Amino acid sequence: MTTISRRAMLQGTLGAAIAGPGLIGAGTAQAQIKQITVADPGGAYGEAFRKAFYDPFEKATGIRVINVAREAEPTAQIKAIVETKSYTWDASILTMAARDILQAQNLLDPLEVTAADTAGMLPEAVTPYWLGTDMYATLFAYRTDRFKDDAPKSWSDFWDVKRFPGRRSLSKSPIDTLEQALLADGVPLDKLYPLDLDRAFKSLDRIKSHVAVWWSGGAQSAQIIQSGEVDLVAIWNGRAQAVLDGGAPIKLVWNQAIYSVEGFAIPKGGPRVATVRQFIKFCANPERQAAYTQFLSYGPTNTDAYKFISKERAAMLPSSTENLKGMVKQDEKWWGQHRADALERFNTWLLT
Repeated sequence: MTTISRRAMLQGTLGAAIAGPGLIGAGTAQAQIKQITVADPGGAYGEAFRKAFYDPFEKATGIRVINVAREAEPTAQIKAIVETKSYTWDASILTMAARDILQAQNLLDPLEVTAADTAGMLPEAVTPYWLGTDMYATLFAYRTDRFKDDAPKSWSDFWDVKRFPGRRSLSKSPIDTLEQALLADGVPLDKLYPLDLDRAFKSLDRIKSHVAVWWSGGAQSAQIIQSGEVDLVAIWNGRAQAVLDGGAPIKLVWNQAIYSVEGFAIPKGGPRVATVRQFIKFCANPERQAAYTQFLSYGPTNTDAYKFISKERAAMLPSSTENLKGMVKQDEKWWGQHRADALERFNTWLLT
C-alpha cells in the first residue's frame, strides 16, 4: 500500500508540475481510465500534437492518448458516435464551422473551462463547447524564380494576369475562394462579410480561364507549386511552409490572408468526459502550444506561447502580431448558414 501511495503521489506531483492545478482531481472513476482516443487531421499535424500534447499528457498522468485521423469535416462521424453511443472517439479536432453545426444539434459536451484554465488564450479560441488549439491561414505563394523584380503582393495582383503573367491555381472549393475573389475586386477586409456572391462570381469570371489547376487537396496544392507546374497558388500556410522548408524557391504572401482556428470538442455523453476535459485544459498551456510550432507552422492560440518561440519561427506563424494584422478571420457563422447554397452555385459555375 505504501508503494502504491508513493507512485500515486509522484504521478500527481508530475502532473501538477507540467500542467498546473487544472489537471488534478478528476475523481476516482476517472483515475481508473488508462487511455483516451482523440481524432485529428493526421500526418504532420498528428505527429506534432503527439510531441506537444499526447505524450506529455501521458507522462503527467499515466493516461495514454491514442490519436486517429479523421475526415476533413467529421460532423457526420460525430453525429453517428453520439446517436449510436459507440464512442470510438473521446474528442475530436473541429473547425469553427463544424463546431457550430454540432453544437446547434446538441451533440457536444461542455468543457467546463475557467478563466484561469485559459489565461492568455485568444478570445475567439475559447467557447463553452470548444477550445481552439491552433490557427491556420489560407494565403497565396508564388515562385520567386518566376517573379523577381516585380512580385504580387495582394489578391488583386494575383488576379492581374497582364502585370503578373503565369500559371495560376485556386482551390476547387467556394470556401476561401469566394473571399479571395472579393478581395481581388477591391472589397476591404472589414467589409468582406456578408459575402456578396454576385460580385464574387463576376470576379471569378475574370480569372477562370487563367486558372491552370483547380486543386482539391492540400498535398496537391503543395506539389504543383513545388514542382513549378504553376507560378502562383492559393494554399494553406502550413503546406506552403513545408514547400519552402524543402528548398523550393517560393514566397508566402500574408497580406489579406484568411485565417481560422481549429480545436478540440467532446462528443456528447461519452464515458470518459471528465478525463478528456482535463486533457483539453492541458492543451491550453502556452509551453505545450509552443512545442508543436517546432514541427507544424500553425499559430498557437495562447499568446503567451510566443515567450517560448524564437522570432525567426514566429515570423512563419499565422497568429504572430506581424502576420495577423493584415489578415481577416473567416466568418464561420456566415458559412454555416450559406455553405450548401454557395457550394451548389460554385460547382455549377465550374462546369459552365
